[in-house]
Amino acid sequence: MLIPIENVLSKAEVCRFRERLDAADWQDGLATAGTLARHVKRNTQLDDAAPLAVELGQAILRRLGETPLFVSAALPGKIYPPKFNRYADGGTYGAHVDSAVMHVPGTGVSLRTDLSATLFLAEPDEYDGGELEIEGPFGIQAVKLAAGDMVLYPSSSLHRVTPVTRGARVASFFWIESLVHNDAARTVLFDLDQAIQGLNATVAADDANLLKLTAVYHNLLRLHAAT
Repeated sequence: MLIPIENVLSKAEVCRFRERLDAADWQDGLATAGTLARHVKRNTQLDDAAPLAVELGQAILRRLGETPLFVSAALPGKIYPPKFNRYADGGTYGAHVDSAVMHVPGTGVSLRTDLSATLFLAEPDEYDGGELEIEGPFGIQAVKLAAGDMVLYPSSSLHRVTPVTRGARVASFFWIESLVHNDAARTVLFDLDQAIQGLNATVAADDANLLKLTAVYHNLLRLHAAT
């Protein structure tokens, strides 16, 4: 399931983020690369512990909690604190799959990576290349969204960032441990929830069929949710 989510951040918010990020101290992304990733990763990142990374990451998390489409699609249990990266001057990240379990530095918290997220912080016309290519059952999907938009996709997917040949691609990225581990079950729950939300706009809140569908949704969620 690959889901784009528009306007997680407004254009004004993106501008404020970029004013600070463009002046930030970016570090070689190899510092956080695993054994295999070191051979395919060429980018820069903010230090996760830097006050700016923490501040902006918390702002993103607050906004996600207020974004119904994200909550519906991800059913988040835990979220890895958002990280920030920058690709320029041929920067790229070759084909890789995200680690199944992530440990949050400086804490005793670990999470299973069910979903990966990329929040774009540069407009598509600011850079050439830099597409996020995600391999799935229907082939490779290339994603290059407007600044402020985000994409959710299974962390089990093989994915890559194509070389940036002009400008700079700036983004935030993070991982989610969902309350519903099974991707197929989570997809069914998402489709059902979206159908219910659509009906909410057309029928009365006390409509018997709407109430039954809502009960089905919550009972399915109860059945599949991790305990």
